[in-house]
Amino acid sequence: HPDKNKDPGAEDKFIQISKAYEILSNEEKRANFDRYGDAGESQGFSQQQHRQFHRFHDGFYFDESFFHFPFNSERRDTSDEKYLLHFSHYINEIVPDSFKKPYLIKITSDWCFSCIHIEPVWKEVAQELEALGAGIGVVHAGYERRLAHHLGAHSTPTLLGLINGKITFFHNAVIRENLWQFVENLLPGNLVEKITDKNYIRFLSDWRKDNKPHVLLFDHMPVVPLLYKLTAFAYRDYLSFGYVYVGLRGTEELSSQYNINVYTPTMMIFKEHIDRPADVVQAREMKKQLIDDFLSQNKFLMVARLTSQRLFQELCPVKKSHRQRKYCVVLFTGEGEKFAKAYESFLTFAVANTKDTLRFVHVYSDRQPEFADAFLMDHGRSAVVILERRNNAGKIAYKALEEAWQGSKEDNFILLDLLDQLRTDPGLLSSETVVADLNDELAPMFLIRWFYSTLDYISDCWDSLFHSNWREMMPLLSLLFSALFILFGTVIVQAFSDSSDTRDAPPSGKEETTAKTEKNDASFSKESNSRIPKKGFVEVTELTDINYTSNLVRLRPGHMNVVLILSNSTKTPLLQKFALEVYTFTGSSSLHFSFLSLDKHREWLEYLLEFAQDAAPIPNQYDKHFLERDYTGYVLALNGHKKYFCLFKPHRSGDEGGTLASCEDYNALQHAEARGKPSCSPGSRSIKNKLHKLSFWMERLLEGSLQRFYIPSWPTLD
Repeated sequence: HPDKNKDPGAEDKFIQISKAYEILSNEEKRANFDRYGDAGESQGFSQQQHRQFHRFHDGFYFDESFFHFPFNSERRDTSDEKYLLHFSHYINEIVPDSFKKPYLIKITSDWCFSCIHIEPVWKEVAQELEALGAGIGVVHAGYERRLAHHLGAHSTPTLLGLINGKITFFHNAVIRENLWQFVENLLPGNLVEKITDKNYIRFLSDWRKDNKPHVLLFDHMPVVPLLYKLTAFAYRDYLSFGYVYVGLRGTEELSSQYNINVYTPTMMIFKEHIDRPADVVQAREMKKQLIDDFLSQNKFLMVARLTSQRLFQELCPVKKSHRQRKYCVVLFTGEGEKFAKAYESFLTFAVANTKDTLRFVHVYSDRQPEFADAFLMDHGRSAVVILERRNNAGKIAYKALEEAWQGSKEDNFILLDLLDQLRTDPGLLSSETVVADLNDELAPMFLIRWFYSTLDYISDCWDSLFHSNWREMMPLLSLLFSALFILFGTVIVQAFSDSSDTRDAPPSGKEETTAKTEKNDASFSKESNSRIPKKGFVEVTELTDINYTSNLVRLRPGHMNVVLILSNSTKTPLLQKFALEVYTFTGSSSLHFSFLSLDKHREWLEYLLEFAQDAAPIPNQYDKHFLERDYTGYVLALNGHKKYFCLFKPHRSGDEGGTLASCEDYNALQHAEARGKPSCSPGSRSIKNKLHKLSFWMERLLEGSLQRFYIPSWPTLD
């Protein structure tokens, strides 16, 4: 292109290419060029013009038309114009129609030399498939970019198939055989059943189960013709199809019984009677129009069963005018031998009195109870109702036979007399009612529909994985890799965080020993109160210099560590009581439970308690009562992020009112200790009773009503 290539001869080459494309893409101009050496608009050229052209044999003859580049509809192949698709036409017409026939669609554009290369094959296959009943479409990517993008075509030429609203791309060489096979593979594999002497009775007898006429095609071709498969797909909601290969051993009985001419393709339709066909057509060449006319007249059984609302609307349409009235004669019956005689007599009556204005149907009352209730009072007997649908809202005018239908001659005369009166007096249908939509008896179960939907989705993903281009796969791959990155990134960050916490722990002057997590099962003795959970379990970890940083100093915001102070001698009873009191709060993910050994870390605790003092005198380590102070049973709620704590003091037995040892009551205890009185007397309370009412203190902790004691920084736990 001259805009892209600065070579002085680029413009001349561009003109030559555009002229060559214009000639090759138009059959008329191409024929003129082959005949006269030029591609004028008229087919005849004078000999003088012909000789004049030869004076320019070293190159092309140019005129003003050379500068009319092929970017408009006049330059397109006229054979594709009738197949051109637009976005609204595709969405509103082609997609719904793809549930009746498959479509083969080509995406093309201007300046697409590969499109020119496949044009002869495409034109031939398009004409052949269209004659068989397949749909053909052409999308010009230059003018219908929205539609081309919607179809997922990012290059030209692109061939794809459309069936049941689902798009499938063609990935093989563009030759006639591959295109035919591609269209055939679009169709479901169970459309046509192979019929032999062994299974033809079973096949024809299935009309009771699927409520459809059955079609048999007798032909001498070993494979089912594509025409027949396309027809079976178009009529799959109304008819069941079988194929008999008359040249195959094992079909002699079938061919003999129905007197088949093995040299001429024969199509038969069987309805309620499997011993004789309801209709037959024979032709040396089965054409689509012939088959459509034949099948459209035999879409329903003689006395079809109303199994869905759609079938009811087709068999008993709403009247459009006085001349287009259609009446339905409905037999309400049941299943089993009890109702067989009534049904057979009704079928015989229907065959003998077939008219364009009458449609004979039957309903199983137990399968359509709401529909039957609108006309009958008793479901236990067979009854006949003549009805006419008045509108699509369910309004129906009807006349019911007074007596039950037994199939006797008298019943036949009564029904025949009513039908004769109805022909002259439409007002005979004096009763009216409104009915709800019928149940879909033949609809597959939810699990089956879900299974097939899942199977289709997996198939689409598998096909996309191997055949879709990278542009289509990028969103899915991006989502997949993002999820994997987040997953593994979280694991790696957590692993490095745990290891860094361990490294940052301050060195201990004692021997470095591994601190084991101690889990206490809350299966305590029956002397405990009734709040003991039968299968309760509280995880309590010892707070040591190893896990001090991760469990307190670097505790996540919003999390608190509830620490029980104990000694070696009081460890077991206090932990048991502690587990009982805090068990109901273990459901909170923001609370952690630990215990601290007073024998090992008394100095750390004393330092922390200094921030909970008032102006009263504070004893120091040189006081004679320093080592006598008993802190076992104290509980501290430590907020590592905000650097504060709340304090629970052991319960005093003299406090009958249930005074809670909260943060505010700490001063009284300190005054008592300053006078040299021990804080715990074995004679005044037991060890377990120290944690009495800890659960109430925990409730106030979660409410945020306890006093908080702030510290500048957490001391080292030596």
